[in-house]
Order: sequence, then structure tokens, then C-alpha cells
Amino acid sequence: MAPKNKSFDPVKALEEIENKFEMFQILDQDGKVTNKDAMPDLSDDDLVELMKRMVWTRVLDQRSVSLNRQGRLGFYAPTAGQEASQLASQFALEGEDYILPGYRDVPQLIWHGLPLTKAFLFSRGHYEGNQFPEGVNALSPQIIIGAQYVQTAGVALGIKMRGKDTVAITYTGDGGTSQGDFYEGINFASAYKAPAIFVIQNNHYAISTPRDLQTAAKTLAQKGVASGVPSIQVDGMDPLAVYKVTKDARDRAVAGEGPTVIETLCYRYGPHTMAGDDPTRYRTSDEDSDWEKKDPLVRFRTFLEEKGLWSEDQENEVMEQAKEDIKKAIKEADGAEKQTVTKLMELTYDDMPSNLKEQYEVYKEKESK
Repeated sequence: MAPKNKSFDPVKALEEIENKFEMFQILDQDGKVTNKDAMPDLSDDDLVELMKRMVWTRVLDQRSVSLNRQGRLGFYAPTAGQEASQLASQFALEGEDYILPGYRDVPQLIWHGLPLTKAFLFSRGHYEGNQFPEGVNALSPQIIIGAQYVQTAGVALGIKMRGKDTVAITYTGDGGTSQGDFYEGINFASAYKAPAIFVIQNNHYAISTPRDLQTAAKTLAQKGVASGVPSIQVDGMDPLAVYKVTKDARDRAVAGEGPTVIETLCYRYGPHTMAGDDPTRYRTSDEDSDWEKKDPLVRFRTFLEEKGLWSEDQENEVMEQAKEDIKKAIKEADGAEKQTVTKLMELTYDDMPSNLKEQYEVYKEKESK
């Protein structure tokens, strides 16, 4: 006699999937190693270099906010709090890998080879800010939310077709996972086993919208499961954990095993952008204080100091160097050729339409005065 079919409980199945996504961590917020077996293979010099980059980038963020308020920068999305998520993931890449960033991901571009002057010109909307030097394998920061996910799937497929041992990595925020491009991108990459790494920087707010108001998913990492993509949730304030999961994802990708989705739990200390957002209207001071205790620079500093690899003098030296680098770069940006309407038209069209030719002549006359 055939056994009776047991009824399938979809609610229970969902709960079982969700409960399997536990946050991966190596360093706790006190800088203590909680997962020795997962420690990445990084030399002392590597650890110090990663800390230098995080400190340098925190200074860059502080100065960029100030420059924006002075009217010397244009569009700017603060990065303080997300240094481990951004820089430790980039640290796991090779120079030949491709980065397809969102608008908050300029630091990864800089450490991938983009001159700081170019980053400042991008913020100002200057066309030279989108002219990357030869060998910088990256696209300009994407402004359209989630669009970089579809582009990354395409770039990764191109890498695979050319037989290259490289990957394409992209970033979006928690809000980006509610966009159609997010699902299309990871599904396409999964179907073709393209060497892509999809990073979700879950800083808990899509501008002012709390993460729990835009999706009922218990984790954002689990969104990759339906597309057959290995996915993981990681402590995005822990540079060692972020490096580890990104390095593992890269290794799988170049081995032909396809894409990975990485959700980094992190926090942005500043506003969404400097374009009028006021986080005090939707975040509490208690919430800010709780996340400040998890600061990636503080915990990594503690870890390195206990190993005898970091000191206050070293940190001050990096901070001073960052200030000098920023001062030099902003001066170079100030010296860039003034952007004109006619120049933009020349760069846009090889064969200009007749109606624009008329406008071109009008602007050319205005600019000559």
C-alpha cells in the first residue's frame, strides 16, 4: 500500500530557510576573535595596510562632508561606518577584477586605482571624473538604484566568455534589493554561472525608509536562494569577516562555481547624502549610540593594538597623510579645465543633429564672451 502524501507546509519551509542565515563574524565589537578557525590568511603587513586604508577613508569622508558644505564638492554620499564593508571587500580583489559601484562606493574605486582628483571631479559632475585611467577596471558610480546589478551580470558573463580568471563585483544598499534590477541581475548571473559577487550593504535605511518597511524577508541574503545563488550574511563592521567571505566568493567564482550574494550588516553614521537628508528625523540617538559601539575602526584598532601592530602615532601619521592627499587632490580638481555646454555636446555626439547644431552655436557664442 502506497504511503499517504504528507501535506507540505510552505510557512515552515520558509522559516527553516530563514533560520539558516546566521550572521558570520570573526571579530566582535570589542575586537576579540570569536571564530579562530575562520581567520583569513592575511600577513601582519596586510592587516596594517587594511587599517591604514580604513583610517585614510574615514578622514576622506570627514573632509568630503566639509568640502560639500563649503560648496567645493557636488553630490556626496557619506561613508563613515561602512569602511569595513567597502574596503575589506575590495581588499580581497585582484587588480584585474572589475568593480561596478553604487554612488556611495567611491572609496573602493580609489583603492582600486582611481586618482582622488578624479573622484572629486565626479562629485562635481565634471566629465573628466568619468574618464578613468587605463588599467582601472571599473565603471563610474551608478546613480540609478540597483542598475549596477544587471550590468555586473553582463560584465561577469563577458569575463567568463573570455576565459579570464577575474570577477566582477558590485554593491547596492538594502533598498536596492527591492528593485527589479537586483533580481534580474542575480538570476542572470546564476543561470550562466557568471563570476560575479553581489554585495548588499545593509545599513538599515534606504534614505529614510527602514529596512523592515520595504521587505518582509528576515534577511536580505536569503533573496539569493530562489535564484540558486550561494548567499551569506556577514557582520559588515568586522573587516576580517568581510574579507574572508569576499575572498571565498572570489575563489569560487574563478573556479567556475558562479556568483555569490553577500549581505553586510553595517551602518552609515551620516545622512544618506548631503543633499538635504536629515537622519535625526528618522533615527534615534540611542540607535546611533548602539552602532557607534560597533565602529569598524575601533574594533580593528583594538585587535591590532593587542597584536602590537598599531599605535596612536601610526594612526596620526595616516591621518596627516590623508589630509595632505586631499588638499593636493582638491587643488588639482580646482585647476581642471572649466566644463562647458559645448564641450559636453562635443563629447556626446560624433555627428550632431541639426537642431543641436543650432543650440551649439548659441552656447558657443555665449561662452566666448
